[in-house]
Amino acid sequence: MSPCTTIRKPIFDGYPPMLVGYMRVSSDSDRQSTDLQRDALLAAGVDARHLFEDRASGAKDDRAGLARALEFVRSGDVLVVWKLDRLGRSLSHLLGIVTSLKDNKVAFRSLTENLDTTTPSGEFLFQVFGALAQYERALIQERVVAGLTAARKRGRIGGRPPAIVGEKLDAIVAALDGGMSKAAVCRNFSVKRTTLIETLARVGWRGAGKAADEQQE
Repeated sequence: MSPCTTIRKPIFDGYPPMLVGYMRVSSDSDRQSTDLQRDALLAAGVDARHLFEDRASGAKDDRAGLARALEFVRSGDVLVVWKLDRLGRSLSHLLGIVTSLKDNKVAFRSLTENLDTTTPSGEFLFQVFGALAQYERALIQERVVAGLTAARKRGRIGGRPPAIVGEKLDAIVAALDGGMSKAAVCRNFSVKRTTLIETLARVGWRGAGKAADEQQE
């Protein structure tokens, strides 16, 4: 879908927050699912001009529509999807995106699961998702540590302090493991591509499950 043509006015001009819809289907032939999502989002109050769409085909999917939607939303807006699996390919991927939205004061709503981060129940459910992902994050951290250890053995650690560390590093690795492209990670987490590449090399990340390969050789 082409980028939304609505011009976003500055908040001090009184331009109200809006609902922004995101749709995703697995292939170009999956037209019925697209219509179902579109109808649900329109019924929920999303303006047709504020709908963004991705059509994934094959193993590679950069999800340009999602990237445009995330660039379009601003503080106070609500990103709306039909189902949770339309936004994230995995729990870690979903949490990474929603956490990024919350950090930018953008709410998230999933119609099918009745999840709305602006409500107490929705916030609680989001916290439950976070608890369920704790083990997955621990595994990611283990791979990061293994990568750092391998890098230290090869003399790659030193000089200036790393730019991406801690929870932000965990979230970025989780997003990449979930299938988010490096370009989308740079946009969503506000990092330079060179910094991201250097960080991934530092921790030994080459793709999901590969960070500790050198440890196992």
